[in-house]
Amino acid sequence: MSTAAAMRPAPWTFAAPWGARGYVSDLDGPVHWIEFTPGDSPGGTPIVFVHGLGGSHLNWCLIGPTLANGRRTVALDLHGFGMTPGTRATATVQRNTGLLDRFVREVTGTPVILVGNSMGGLISILHTASAPDTVEGLVLIDPALPVPSRTVDWQVGSQFLLYALPGLGELYVGAVMSRRPPELAVQRVIELCFADPSRADPAMLTASIALAAERQRQERPNAAAFLAASRSMMRVVGQRRRYWETMASVRIPVLLIGGEADRLVPAASMRQTAARNPRWETVMLPGVGHTPQLEVPDTVIGAVGDWLRRTTPGTR
Repeated sequence: MSTAAAMRPAPWTFAAPWGARGYVSDLDGPVHWIEFTPGDSPGGTPIVFVHGLGGSHLNWCLIGPTLANGRRTVALDLHGFGMTPGTRATATVQRNTGLLDRFVREVTGTPVILVGNSMGGLISILHTASAPDTVEGLVLIDPALPVPSRTVDWQVGSQFLLYALPGLGELYVGAVMSRRPPELAVQRVIELCFADPSRADPAMLTASIALAAERQRQERPNAAAFLAASRSMMRVVGQRRRYWETMASVRIPVLLIGGEADRLVPAASMRQTAARNPRWETVMLPGVGHTPQLEVPDTVIGAVGDWLRRTTPGTR
C-alpha cells in the first residue's frame, strides 16, 4: 500500500537520454527521483535503485531501461546527493535509511525490490532488516562491507581516514569540492571506481559532468553532508558484529554482485560476506571495479534479470 506524497515534474533532464523522467516529491523536504519508462504495462514488483556515496540517480541509467520491462523502475537521490539537498543532520546513513522507508511507502508503494550499490547497499540492508514487509528481493552491488586489514587499498584507506578526522576532513573535502572542475571531478570518480576507465560510457560522462556543473552552480556540493554520510557509513561498517547480525536477519532472496578488482570493497570482503550468508546468491565479476552497473552494464543486466526470473513472481 502507498500513501502518495506530493510530487511535481523536476526541472532537470540529465537522465533523459535513457528515457527517464524526473520528479520531486515532498518527503519532509524536496527529494529528486527518476522513473524509467516500462516496456509495457508494469505489473511486476517495482525496482528501487539506491546509489552510493557521492553517487546519484545517473548511476542506474545504463541498466534501468532494460530492467524496466514489465515493472515500475525508479532511482532516487539520497539526502545530500544528486539533486536532493542535504545537511550534516539529514545526510547520515540512518537518516537516508529513513528517507528510503518513506520513499517506498509513499512514492512506489510496497513491497519493492531494492538494488543498492556501495553505501546504497548498506542502506538497503538496514532498511530490509528493519522493515522486511516492504521488500521482496534485495540486490547488493559491491555494498559497503567490513574490510579485512590485509586487503585494504592504502590510498583509499588514507582518504577515508582523512574524512574521519574532525576539522581536517572538512578542510580537505571543502577545498576539493569548491576547486575541482566538474570534468576533473567525474574523471577522478571513474579512476577510483572502474577497473578499466576506458569502459566509461560517453553519454554517461556527458550527463555526469552536466550534473556536477549544475550542483556547483546551485552550490549543492556540501562538505558537511558528504562527511556526515561518509562518517556514519564508516561507523556502521566498523561495528562488525552488529552489521553481520543485521545481514543474517534478512530472510528474503538476496543477490550479491561483486567486482573482483574493486578497490573500495575488496573481493575478500564479498567472499567473506557470501560465506556468512550461504542462502544468498553470489556473482563475482573478474576485472571489474566498484560500480559494475556502469562499467559492465550488460553483464549486470544479465545477472539481475536471471535472478529476477528465478526468484520473483511475474518476471519476464
